[in-house]
Formats: sequence, C-alpha cells, structure tokens
Amino acid sequence: MLPTLVLVGRPNVGKSTLFNRLTRTRDALVADQPGLTRDRHYGRGRVGQRPYLVVDTGGLEPVAKEGILHEMAKQSRQAVDEADVVLFIVDGRAGCTPQDAIIAQQLRRTGKPILLLVNKAEGMQRARVTADFHELGLGEPLPISSAHGENVEEMIELALETLPAETSEHDEKEETAKLAIVGRPNVGKSTLVNAILGEQRVIAFDQPGTTRDSIYIDFERDERHYTIIDTAGVRRRGKVSEAIEKFSVIKTMQAIEDANVVVLVVDARDQITEQDAHIADFVLQAGRALVLAVNKWDGLDAYQRDTVKRDIERKLHFLSFAKLHYISALNGTGIDKLLKSVDDAYAAAMIKLPTPKLTRALLGILEKQQPPKGARFRPKMRYAHQGGSNPPIIVIHGSGLDDVPASYQRYLERSFCDMFRLQGTPLKIQFVSSKNPFEGIKRELTEEEKRRAHRARIIGRRKYG
Repeated sequence: MLPTLVLVGRPNVGKSTLFNRLTRTRDALVADQPGLTRDRHYGRGRVGQRPYLVVDTGGLEPVAKEGILHEMAKQSRQAVDEADVVLFIVDGRAGCTPQDAIIAQQLRRTGKPILLLVNKAEGMQRARVTADFHELGLGEPLPISSAHGENVEEMIELALETLPAETSEHDEKEETAKLAIVGRPNVGKSTLVNAILGEQRVIAFDQPGTTRDSIYIDFERDERHYTIIDTAGVRRRGKVSEAIEKFSVIKTMQAIEDANVVVLVVDARDQITEQDAHIADFVLQAGRALVLAVNKWDGLDAYQRDTVKRDIERKLHFLSFAKLHYISALNGTGIDKLLKSVDDAYAAAMIKLPTPKLTRALLGILEKQQPPKGARFRPKMRYAHQGGSNPPIIVIHGSGLDDVPASYQRYLERSFCDMFRLQGTPLKIQFVSSKNPFEGIKRELTEEEKRRAHRARIIGRRKYG
C-alpha cells in the first residue's frame, strides 16, 4: 500500500492548492471562496523515487451539527481514519483561530501522526509566522506556501520519513473502465455513486449543486476494476451565474471526454427536460458509450410510469442504441443490471474488429442495399478496417465516396452495430476515396505525337470544311 497523506483544515486555507501542487495536476477546483471542496479527492504524488497518495478534503467545520457543513466534516473525518500522516493546514496570515484549536484537539484524539503546516507564509519571517501556532501543541510548525511551492518538498520528506518505504509498487496497467455519472442537479447522481460503492463515499444532500467538482473513485466489483466519476449537475446556460458553477460544468464536460461509459441520470418524478437532451447530445458528440438511468422510479403509480416512458420515447428517441434502466439509487434497486449494461457498453466501445471480418460485413451490407447513385456515378466501396476505439471507428475505402449521403451512412452504422452486436455505444463511419494518381499532371507530347496531331487537324479541316 502507498503511504496516504490527508490534507485537513478550516475552509479556504489552501488545501486544494497544495493538492494540485503535490499531484502536479489541476484536478481540484481552486478559488478564493470558502467551502469550494466538499468531497474527498484522491491523487498520486511522488518525491524522488517514492510515490504516495494525497487526499484533499472539504473545510473542517468542527461546530457544524447539521446541513452541508456537517456532511463535509464527516467526509474529512473518514479521510483522517484512512491516513498514515495528517497534514493539518492553517492560515499564517489569519493567525491561530478558535476553530484551529478545536480541530487540533480532535486530531490529537485520533492518534495519527500530525504535521502542522502554516500556509501562505511567503515573504514572512519563519519565527513570526509560526509563533501563534505553538499553542496548538502539535510540534514545530512548518511554514510553507502552497501557491509558490516554498518548503513543500521539505514538508513531504518530513511526512514520509517515519513511514516504511514502499517495497513493491503495483505498476501493472490493468484494464479499468472509466464510468462518468452525469445529469441535471439533484437527480440523484451522488446517491447512485454511493449505492454502487456500497458506502457514503460522496456527499448526497437534498440540495441542488451539492457536488461542485468531478470526483474520481477507483473501486473493484466482481473482480473487475472501475473508476467512477461523480460530476456536478449541469443546468441550462442561462441559469448558470456563479463563476464556480461555470468551472464545475467545464469539469463535468471534461469528465465525459475522459470516460469510457457515461451513465445519464434523469429524474422519473420530474418531466424529461430539454437540458436532459442537451447533455445526451454532448455525450453523443464526444462519442462515448451511454447507459440511461431513470432514477426515483420507486413510489410512482402505473399512470405516472407510463407517462415517463412516453416522455422518454418522445424526447430521447435518438438514444435508441443505449440500454434503459429504471432504478432507485436510494433503495439500491436496479444497480446490478445497470452495471451489467455498463460492462456491455464498455466491451462494445473497446471492441477490436479484424479487417477481413469488417470487409466481409461490408460486402454483405452492399448486397442488401447499394449506395444511391451520385451526380455522375454510383460510389464504390471496396474494403473496410477499424480506425479507432471508444467509440469504434470504421474506415471504408473506395472511389466516389464523397457523394455518399448521410442517410446511407446512418444505414451503414446501424448495419454494422447489428452485425457485431454493438449495444450501448455509438459508431462512426469514415470514408476514404482513392485518388487518380495522374490527376493534375499534364504530360508533354513527343515530337512524333505533335506531328500526328497536326496532320489529324489538317485532315479534319479538309474533310469537314
């Protein structure tokens, strides 16, 4: 197991900035606003040849008894339970606060090794910036600057020096399906993530906009490895006003691009909206495999269920290739069948199709229906090969393929999906037309050819006047 370093502290002391520096990424949202991070966020770091795990947590509000701040504090405590070393971050410019003292007292009770970090100490004398924090009784405070990187390497070496060295890091690249959970706010995405994982891994709260960042979580189920991505809800552009929410939407779109399979969650107790269709269309444009989950299905009567089914058929008809599941994330019903469809969609998206099989399939499709004749002649398709995966791309070679209409291209896509049983993934067709190698090349006539052409013109004028 890699050593685990957990970042804790009050809101807005620079935990996410330090997380990004340690992992050398920009995975955690950073802004000058308290309470931006809410869920545990895991990442990998390395100092020299030694790797480690680092965990970003939400701001720890020790006096919160209910609401979203209480849920954030629970997530932070769970992260501390997993820690090998706790990095307690305080604000050097704000000084020691009563909240810091309460948090320090709670951390001491855990019995975990604690390293006290005084952040935002750039340009300040070490003795002056750390003086207030000796009263916390957590040893010698270390001044750092997560924004500028001052003393960060020294901090990591201090944190790891008491831990045993990792003897065998597992570097083998295993096949891992990335699964993104997307949808509008408050449709039950985080509840579904917790139901799949079997624990309260992310905050699920009856309040739109609870999740702000895209949280990547590795897990194993039935000896298969997955990475599940909990994303922020995507509202209509006109309703997105806060800058933080705009960044959250961008992170959601990036998560879709990064995923292999996307689970689009819609609310059965609310009508299918135009925004649901917009999100589904973005998934299709990204070419990602898709599974549709209709959540909050429990408690609906027969009439309401029929209404929802008709609404989906009318507004999301372009998702006919995707498997549809009616689930209850809160009660955990339908989760196993949903994950089976995720596995099928992943297998379809990553399928390897040999060129001989694709060419035989193409010839069989052409026997049933030839492409319509273009402006001058009918397009000729000679052979096909696979050009990529996630989504599968089939490249067809021939002549005159620039004239193939979109309707026939859709016919090819459906036919290939049916023949290879590709369920849950879109498929893309690319055409490559052969070119005349002599096109644009003008050959100079020999002297003999010029004399023959001249005689032919003279004979023609004599014969036809």
